[in-house]
Amino acid sequence: MNSASACPGAGATLPAILAARCEGLYMHSVWSGEFFGTLVLVLLGNGVGAAVTLRKSYAANAGWMVITTGWALAVLCGVLVAQAFGSSGAHLNPAITIAIAVKTGNYSQLAYYWSAQLLGAMCGSTLMVLHYGPHWKLTPDPGAKLSIFCTGPAISNRPFNLLSEIIGTMMLVIVAVAIGSTGVSATGPAPALAPWLVGSLVWGIGLSLGGTTGYAINPARDFGPRLIHAILPIPGKGGSNWAYAPIPVFGPLLGGVLAGLLLHAAKL
Repeated sequence: MNSASACPGAGATLPAILAARCEGLYMHSVWSGEFFGTLVLVLLGNGVGAAVTLRKSYAANAGWMVITTGWALAVLCGVLVAQAFGSSGAHLNPAITIAIAVKTGNYSQLAYYWSAQLLGAMCGSTLMVLHYGPHWKLTPDPGAKLSIFCTGPAISNRPFNLLSEIIGTMMLVIVAVAIGSTGVSATGPAPALAPWLVGSLVWGIGLSLGGTTGYAINPARDFGPRLIHAILPIPGKGGSNWAYAPIPVFGPLLGGVLAGLLLHAAKL
């Protein structure tokens, strides 16, 4: 639709004018889908971490099962929102984007996707901070607060921490592509079923492989909230552990590249 046809007439109501303006701003696009989908992913994912960690939360100390379940449902909701807003692929993850680029040989869209994913993650984490506003000052442990935003190792061993993120991300990419492959179903998964399967995949990765590093498996999901933790005046916070920050960024990216090479070789 061109700009002339999108403009309402002189007698148009305010909602019609706003709707036309939104259309002009490309609210329904791949970028918007990646932005809003990642925002929802991180808001709900960081949210379950906050619910379990912060004092005076009804879900305080609910444990790992609740965290992994919450992140799985966050992925489901993020994928659904991304698709509704225009990103049919619903990457929500720079590692998936680079895996697809390696698989196809087309690297032209990396910055486009990555910018939406990082900004969406930052906005989602910011909303989570606001949502739990009164709880921060009641929780004394700075390390526990940081764990709501980003990952850290159960045992600090950089080579093994990196390997854990590579393996977890490879599983994410390979199984996600397998879900939609013709080898599983000649016509692909039933409509709207794939997001549920991907959510289940992330749940499985969290339960099976997440105990070592907290399974970032997504650079935007870790780096964006870590930036927000560093920027916002959160009561009683400590440092943002930038010494560890490269692991959940480069580990997933390396895992995505390796998975992309495997998928390209297998012609999946």
